Amino acid sequence: MPTVESVTIVRGEEELHRRTEHLFAAATDVACAANDLWAWAWRHGSRDITAAAAARPRGSLRMRKLYRAGLLLDPVAARELAKRRDQFGADIRLTTDEINETIILDGRLVILAGDRSAGERSYSVITQPDTVQGVSSLFEAAWRSATELADFDARVAEIRQIAPQVLDLLGQGVKDESAARALGLGLRTYRRRVAELMGALGAESRFQAGVRARELGLV
Repeated sequence: MPTVESVTIVRGEEELHRRTEHLFAAATDVACAANDLWAWAWRHGSRDITAAAAARPRGSLRMRKLYRAGLLLDPVAARELAKRRDQFGADIRLTTDEINETIILDGRLVILAGDRSAGERSYSVITQPDTVQGVSSLFEAAWRSATELADFDARVAEIRQIAPQVLDLLGQGVKDESAARALGLGLRTYRRRVAELMGALGAESRFQAGVRARELGLV
């Protein structure tokens, strides 16, 4: 396991778990950014990486989780996010911006998720103070501009019900008039729903909406 100037490269979720579980158990402030629900889950059992910290009594831990807003278009994901908020007392916000998958512990240690190679993901565990401060500043900026879970959930509640059908129609290249008829909507209503869907996905075009929907497993 190579180490260079307080940066340790860890291979795979199991090794990361083994080397950091005690740090999560002792942490009092955990900040997490993730593109999907299982970005920080162990390969075996799909347990969230922050579970060890969340198991402690409420009030002993500040936990913030930042997710991609498009997750709320999936009813199952929406329920899971609400569960994590209610069960663990996590403060959850959503953003339409791109996310670098990150965990920050007590403002002193950062874990950055890397790409997968041969099915295994690498992680950078960083304790170098200037780097930790820089990553923390980026997270805080993203956190301030993000939207509370309850507020964003209310915003997308209606579009969530028909999001799969809309995405399917967009993927097929169906014209708006035909798509609106297929969904039993007026043309203006359909176009408004498409705009809402694109907004939730943080997409600037219908093509980009399809790409981001696939990234999130919505289609």
